Amino acid sequence: MELNLKNKVIIVTGGAKGIGEGVVTLLAQEGAIPVIVGRNEEDNKIVAERLTSRGLQVSHVIAELTDPFQCESAVKTVADKYGRIEGLVNNAGVNDGVGLEQGNYDAFMASLHKNLVHYYLMAHHALPYLKQSKGPIVNISSKTADTGQGNTSAYAASNGGRNALTREWAVELLKYGIRVNAVVVAECWTPLYESWINTLPRPETKLKEIEAKIPLGNRMTTTAEIANMVAFLLSGRSSHTTGQIIYVDGGYVHLDRALANS
Repeated sequence: MELNLKNKVIIVTGGAKGIGEGVVTLLAQEGAIPVIVGRNEEDNKIVAERLTSRGLQVSHVIAELTDPFQCESAVKTVADKYGRIEGLVNNAGVNDGVGLEQGNYDAFMASLHKNLVHYYLMAHHALPYLKQSKGPIVNISSKTADTGQGNTSAYAASNGGRNALTREWAVELLKYGIRVNAVVVAECWTPLYESWINTLPRPETKLKEIEAKIPLGNRMTTTAEIANMVAFLLSGRSSHTTGQIIYVDGGYVHLDRALANS
């Protein structure tokens, strides 16, 4: 299926690792111009150089997304370079374990800035350009908003906020023809997930236990599978889809766990 993303300038926050890197890679392969926005210059360069060495288009902007001024500056840098912005993927964030019992006000608020506030800021500053291009917004979210996880109040709250903002923006931006959707991630294999598994006493056993609870295929979701949905939602092929919260999770959130062992 031709997605007609060629030469579309699309910002991807946190696009240097994990799900973000998967999205950037696929967009570049589809002929788009993904722009990685993130704080780690070395990580950004590695991904950009890997893709440009293959003759693909990609660029990057250094920004600490917890800083409101850097969010605004990043958007301006992209707009000044290309003269347009034709899509936004809000992806950056981290499950930082700020819970109710162990957390505190400062840690909770800091986590909201790491995981939610910059979603708003990036969309707010990109909006004038998205209005010109009718460029869509895709918010990456997490199962924690639906299922809970334990000891991660701030991250769960952030993802609930991401889902709510998706619906809110879809309503507000109808008049501009801007579509807004969310992709919810459950158990997806990324370098960060691998690092977490390896902190456990029996990582291989724990991974098998998790995979056994994923109904479709008893396996982890791949970053490429998340990227496929994101690219579709950014494309004109999803021209009448907005305000949707879409689960790419092998049925993890909504299907009966008993199905995983049937």
